[in-house]
Amino acid sequence: MSLKQQAAQGSDVDERLSALITNSNAIRAIASSVEGTLGPKGLDTMLVDKFGEVVITNDGVTILTTMEANHPAAKMMINVAKSQQAEIGDGTTTAAVMAGALVSEGVAQVIKGVPVTRVIEGIRAGVTRALELVREKAVPINGADDPVLRQVALIAGREHEDIAELVVGAARMTGGIKLNDPSFKLSETIVAEEGAENEVFMGVIINRERLSKHMPKEVLNVKILVIDDALEPEEIEDEALATEAGFARYQELQEQFKANLHKIVDIGTKAVLVDRGVDNFAEEVLTDAGILVVQRVSNKELRKAAEHTGARPIKRTGLRKEPAELAKYLGKAKRVYEDEKLEHIRILGGRGKPIATVLVGAATEEVVGERERIAKDAAASVQASVKGGVVPGGGAFELALAREVEKVREGVRGMAAYGVDCVVEALKRPFSQIAANAGFNPLEKIGDVVAAQVKEGKDSLALDCDTGDVADMFELGVVDPALVKLYALKAAGEIAEAILRIDTIIKKKAEAAEKNNHNEFEGSDF
Repeated sequence: MSLKQQAAQGSDVDERLSALITNSNAIRAIASSVEGTLGPKGLDTMLVDKFGEVVITNDGVTILTTMEANHPAAKMMINVAKSQQAEIGDGTTTAAVMAGALVSEGVAQVIKGVPVTRVIEGIRAGVTRALELVREKAVPINGADDPVLRQVALIAGREHEDIAELVVGAARMTGGIKLNDPSFKLSETIVAEEGAENEVFMGVIINRERLSKHMPKEVLNVKILVIDDALEPEEIEDEALATEAGFARYQELQEQFKANLHKIVDIGTKAVLVDRGVDNFAEEVLTDAGILVVQRVSNKELRKAAEHTGARPIKRTGLRKEPAELAKYLGKAKRVYEDEKLEHIRILGGRGKPIATVLVGAATEEVVGERERIAKDAAASVQASVKGGVVPGGGAFELALAREVEKVREGVRGMAAYGVDCVVEALKRPFSQIAANAGFNPLEKIGDVVAAQVKEGKDSLALDCDTGDVADMFELGVVDPALVKLYALKAAGEIAEAILRIDTIIKKKAEAAEKNNHNEFEGSDF
């Protein structure tokens, strides 16, 4: 074959695989943006917006969800990271790194001539086996008091000991039953504030101040009313107000509102939390009655306060109920007070469900966000460990999985074996990146660790990033939640298959422009 014919054939291949290569490059670029943060020696990333505002972070999901990405494949990758974050709360960097490696290896095999369908078949087989092994090898956690949880929090919390202690304390307060509740997320108990002292307590923070400084700053043995609405008279339309009947209705509603306010006072209410605004007259009446009122409380905080105090949220129309019936909606707490320094309200000792709050202190405004992200990662990992157990970290477990997945090659047909190879290489990628970030040669260290794992029969052997020696991750306290590995693998497999299946990229027509053109055509004389 002449050089000219070879060049023409190469051009045909490039054109045929252009969509696949373009998408692969986009995925690889996304993975590259976070892989430098992986491991104990990972570095930070600086994100800068068009106004010059800067965020410096080591958090993978923050990088992925705030970076500018216009390529459709890149957006797919970011959506997978969001899904991982929503489901588990951690592991997005691992998922991105493995997905990037899996796509790159898959494309490399396709370029060599392996049919895409065979690559996908092999990837499915390899990922399925890896997921089975994660479930089999996960070490269960013995409830919220298991000492291993502190190590989980420390690793996920980037070795911030103060944050690890806070998160573990919150987990113990919350208890194993609550931590296993699918609707509960320990990470939502995290609050970070500038100038605050580190603290974990049983109660809820409302990030608002009392409505008036004339209201009591503190109330004890509190009956709490939670209004999921505005504390204002029921509204009447302006057109109706212009009629005699409408004006009469308006006056009736005003009188009803006044009566409702007096009912709130008469049933012994000492604190009122309101979703929206509070009428001036209501403010005056409740202030005179010595009631602490907080308005415009976020929905999340309102829900947590109701859950902790046992209150039943009520709409403004519900205030028409008889006093005895209305009293059944009240929650109770031992103490409600305003922290004037931190400008928030605390509700402590609620009679409802126990809710722990982790208050993370930060010296300056610039580090508040990062401290909160670190604490949320630690909390998510602790909860995931209670639910699904732990595995050795540091890339050790993935290397052990890679050795087992290699055996799948023997059971797949034909060229699908090359797809299995892609999974094997992707599983090696987290360890390689951790080693590279620590300043070591990844190929050399993979050889050392794999040889040691086989020789000693230990899946927990990996790299001590301080010394460069092979070490037991369990003995070093380097442990990860099994669920993080499980979902990272699933996410990597799903994004790789989705990208590899795309054969053509076609730009959609502009629907708005098309609609305008259609309207113009309809209005023409033709």
